[in-house]
Amino acid sequence: MEKIPLTQAGQIALNDELKRLKSKDRPEIIQAIAEAREHGDLSENAEYHSAKEKQSFIEGRIKEIEGILSRADVIDTSKLSGAIKFGAVVRIVDEDTDEEKEYQIVGEPEADLENGKLNLKSPLARALIGKDEGDSIEVRTPGGGKSYEILSVSYS
Repeated sequence: MEKIPLTQAGQIALNDELKRLKSKDRPEIIQAIAEAREHGDLSENAEYHSAKEKQSFIEGRIKEIEGILSRADVIDTSKLSGAIKFGAVVRIVDEDTDEEKEYQIVGEPEADLENGKLNLKSPLARALIGKDEGDSIEVRTPGGGKSYEILSVSYS
């Protein structure tokens, strides 16, 4: 089985979500299904079918998180330093537009581009790995090539 790299923050977030799903969301949906059953004919009961669909989603997400956590390789990024690797917080500037961005390179389960969490397997992250402050990188994107300069690298 392939290990899944996670930061400590990513592991905590997944554990919190799992706890919420099991202790809050699951009991609420069971109650909603019970109430919908009381309304009679289940074949035409939209509330019942909606609640069952939501229950299926919740149970699937619980299994998914448990699978991720069972294969997690939690990496303490505060003990890392040097060239860019998993867990690095990287500040880059687009050499064409001078737009600055900051990303942390994380594992796939915790990737969230809107919040600056860059998937380790993304083209940009792969181009950054092994580089250091002051280096320039070229990344191929669906919209064409992009050039970035690495402004800073830190680990938290």
